[in-house]
Amino acid sequence: MNERTGGQARDGATAPRSQDLGAPRALLLDFGGVVVQTTSRPSWRAELAAEVHRQLVAAGGSSLSVDDIAVDIEAGAAADSAWKNAMSRPRNPSEMTHRMFWGDFVASDWPDSAREVVLAHATLLCHLMGRLRSDRAVRPGMDELLTAADDAAIPVGIVSNALCGDVHREYLAEIGWDKRFALEVYSDEVGVRKPNPEMVHIACRALGVQPDETWYVGDNFDRDVVCGRRAGAGTVVLMEARATYRRPYPVRDQPDVVVADPYGLLALLAAAVGP
Repeated sequence: MNERTGGQARDGATAPRSQDLGAPRALLLDFGGVVVQTTSRPSWRAELAAEVHRQLVAAGGSSLSVDDIAVDIEAGAAADSAWKNAMSRPRNPSEMTHRMFWGDFVASDWPDSAREVVLAHATLLCHLMGRLRSDRAVRPGMDELLTAADDAAIPVGIVSNALCGDVHREYLAEIGWDKRFALEVYSDEVGVRKPNPEMVHIACRALGVQPDETWYVGDNFDRDVVCGRRAGAGTVVLMEARATYRRPYPVRDQPDVVVADPYGLLALLAAAVGP
């Protein structure tokens, strides 16, 4: 594993020392894996299936059992994961809609009446799924990083793929962090997903900076590193997280620097900003 603020990254990628980096005019962060770490809740499928079943019964009944629905939710989630991996290859991928997830990935073989119910409630169900699926905790060092960026008058934005970005907004509001970010760009809200460079460009236009004046920080290669490169970010930082090195296929793009955690990013920023 590389040093936190520079050195030799895995796969032979050379990361520059911190003094080689110019101070950014904006810091753009992925959400899951960078701002927060997530832990899957084993009961989420059963809980979500029970709510879907309740909605189907309220709408007039259904031949589908809670177990039937849970199986199709699991299948839909697996298909969604495979689709996300595939969508890291196109140049300008679009994001999946809430209706596509429920209508095509979960309920494709359901009776028409049941499928219409979940299509009508697709956004609410995606929101509920996001709430139920994972527990979230801010990564250690993120509080200090945001304080340092604020002290240096460097705006920090979130640029993240999400099936329901509103779940992330709510989490930040619940912990009192919703005002700590200059903006939040979520793929389901803008209709495109990383590695589409438009995700970074949307944030840059809103902040009034050029991509090459930013640091883009993500936790995986096929979405984040590739997106930073396509967008022309000034510095592409890879922050190690649980699944960082589980690439779905070979990725030629490499980060400029690898850090272990927000503390490593804080050290880079402090060195770049100076006294």
